[in-house]
Amino acid sequence: MKTEIDPQAHAYREKTLAKIKELEKEGKFDVDVENDPPSCSLEPGEVDYSQKRLSTRIKASFAFFLARIYLHHLLSSKTLIVKGIEGKKNLEGLKPGVIFTCNHFSPMDSFLTQIAYEKSGRKKVSHHLFRIIKEGNYTSFPGFYGFLMRNARTLPLAHSLPVVREFLRGVKDTLKRGGDILIYPEQSMWWNYKKPKPLKEGAFSLAVFSMVPIVPLFITMEDTEKIGEDGYPLQAYTIHIGKPIYPDASLSDSENKQRMKENNFAQWKECYEKTYGRKLSYTTE
Repeated sequence: MKTEIDPQAHAYREKTLAKIKELEKEGKFDVDVENDPPSCSLEPGEVDYSQKRLSTRIKASFAFFLARIYLHHLLSSKTLIVKGIEGKKNLEGLKPGVIFTCNHFSPMDSFLTQIAYEKSGRKKVSHHLFRIIKEGNYTSFPGFYGFLMRNARTLPLAHSLPVVREFLRGVKDTLKRGGDILIYPEQSMWWNYKKPKPLKEGAFSLAVFSMVPIVPLFITMEDTEKIGEDGYPLQAYTIHIGKPIYPDASLSDSENKQRMKENNFAQWKECYEKTYGRKLSYTTE
């Protein structure tokens, strides 16, 4: 059955791709392409970062129950297509409580990381994968996705200093309990953008702060014959699990952050070039 193209969705994608092209040329890799809903600031005590309340844990279980039903629908309808998971062996012997990094190109990449987390056997070791998200996504995202943003084991990164302190304690508590954390170090989502974008220091600061390893994930994609309602081919995704990057206690914090960030990017770059068969380059002037 042929997919009916939605003219508005197609126009929106064209506008998005044009904006990505413009931002890459300007070197503004950390700017989001798509408009976020208006947001408000988090107040101290508003987020149960350490999951101490029973109500928080119940809501998380329910959110994951709903997300799993939705994910099953996406997979069975082939709206979300997973081609494979590479590098599972890189997780062997890795203790609970690590930080995963991943390139960010779609709201669906959160589901893809969860699939890799479970299919690799990591869930048997660590049990839960938490996600660091933007403050606005937590406070103001509407509908079903908004419910997941607020309840599916998310750790919103706030702007208020008192809430930032709560966030940092929550991150440390989560890792200490053996939970894993996912963060998108590019700090922006560019739809179907295949290249790794320059990385921010946040993920690596948190790794050094808690003295835990970073595990780089890089998701590659290829066109399928199935066309989406926006008129563009649906993608088949491969999740690549990189080698763990451990902090070095003999180095200063700043040296550690820089070394881990460079290693992470080098692994992403190598994966990109090997998968797509071309050197990584940007149009930045």
